[in-house]
Amino acid sequence: MLNWTINNTVKHLFSFLIFVFAAIPSAFAQSMQTEMADQFRQDGKIYVVIAVMSIVFLGIIIYLFYIDRKLSKLEKTIKETP
Repeated sequence: MLNWTINNTVKHLFSFLIFVFAAIPSAFAQSMQTEMADQFRQDGKIYVVIAVMSIVFLGIIIYLFYIDRKLSKLEKTIKETP
């Protein structure tokens, strides 16, 4: 029973930390966000930013499919072994 409470507490703490780290930077970045975006558009660098973000996102998706395939193979071998 103690193990369950520790796991539950750790999960709640982890969720709280994720929320804090996601909320705080966006609150501070609101004022500079439009100025930076306007400057990137004027310099033509917005396309570089979009390209880098697209490559990173595509890499993450490919990695997730790769891990999913490996996990499926592992699950299949576990089910087949007596």
